[in-house]
Amino acid sequence: MILGKKLVVVMPAYNAEKTLRQTFEELPHEYVDEVILVDDASSDRTTRIAGELGIKTVVHRENRGYGANQKTCYREALGCGADIVVMVHPDYQYSPRLVTAMASMIVSGHYDVVLGSRILGGEALKGGMPLYKYVANRFLTLIENLIFGAKLSEYHTGYRAFSRKALETLPLGENSDDFVFDNEMLAQAVYFGFKIGEISCPTRYFEDASSINFRRSITYGLGVLSTSFKYLLQKAGMPSSLFARAGRKLR
Repeated sequence: MILGKKLVVVMPAYNAEKTLRQTFEELPHEYVDEVILVDDASSDRTTRIAGELGIKTVVHRENRGYGANQKTCYREALGCGADIVVMVHPDYQYSPRLVTAMASMIVSGHYDVVLGSRILGGEALKGGMPLYKYVANRFLTLIENLIFGAKLSEYHTGYRAFSRKALETLPLGENSDDFVFDNEMLAQAVYFGFKIGEISCPTRYFEDASSINFRRSITYGLGVLSTSFKYLLQKAGMPSSLFARAGRKLR
């Protein structure tokens, strides 16, 4: 716990057998109350290793997609009474040691959402981020900052922390089951007025780290632009279920 707040780490997993143990061992277990892993029909030993580590594990019998995995993660975390939820990818791309810092920013009351930014600090390319992904990240972030009226360094990191209030308020059931779920969630957070903070996070790109290919990256980029367009329409008085206060929640 951190200042009496229950901290739960969720791990959306797919074929993470080679990196799960190292990721888990570097978590700040003195503060983390529970770790929940959701396995999206992996074909390797991810669930077996999670069991050996004593991680609470939920298994999707068929592959539902990254967004659907996160929905299960957050639903399970809320169900076990989490006050703060931090999503940590079990592929060891982001440093698990920053969980405490990110959760503390939520506990402070200053932020409802905290992002581990690969861009702050200027180490993304040195960490191995492909140049085309870096350029796309900067372009899409510029567009989104202009549309949302925000000043985030990036919208595309997978390292995120949320308050319980944010997870219960956002209509996450309206979001995609694919990778664009991440971006839709941040667009919703901006629209609903939640405060978003960032912390610099070193990143590692290596053979066993999960990463979408070029084709999927194009699909994701188009989804980001579509989400931004829906946001503009919503602000112009043409409603989208993505931003409906009465939209489907995860509760």
